[in-house]
Amino acid sequence: MRPVQRPAFSWRDDPSVPGFDDSFILVVMDGDCALCSATARRIARLDASGRVRICTAQSPLGQALLAHFQLQPDDPDSWLLLDEGHAYGGLGAAARLFPKLHWSYAPFKLVQVLPLAWQDWLYARVARNRYRMFGRSDMCALPDPDLRKRLIG
Repeated sequence: MRPVQRPAFSWRDDPSVPGFDDSFILVVMDGDCALCSATARRIARLDASGRVRICTAQSPLGQALLAHFQLQPDDPDSWLLLDEGHAYGGLGAAARLFPKLHWSYAPFKLVQVLPLAWQDWLYARVARNRYRMFGRSDMCALPDPDLRKRLIG
């Protein structure tokens, strides 16, 4: 759920991670999950400045980045945010990202005051039941233009 902490931009020195433009915020998420697909579309709508890129966990880049941070591509808890050279995961990653995209998400930062165990528990409940609760959806199938320009990997 939480990526292994590594030095800033450590993926640049990992030969198994394909090169990518890491000047953007990058989110690695499940490309088959309807909740993740809806989240990707929400990011695309909210990101007026175009500073976020999205990569599916199933892509070679997504798999390499998840492995680099010792996360499993098939684990529903694997949600990775790369921001300013650092990796974040789980609910804390979402609480870091969304307030940057729109002021109305500022209260979401309060999630970070919860103990990490509670954050992990809450995130895991949703993540492990997401297919049952929200179904499956291919994020890459006919994405709208806003989402298409953000997909990498």
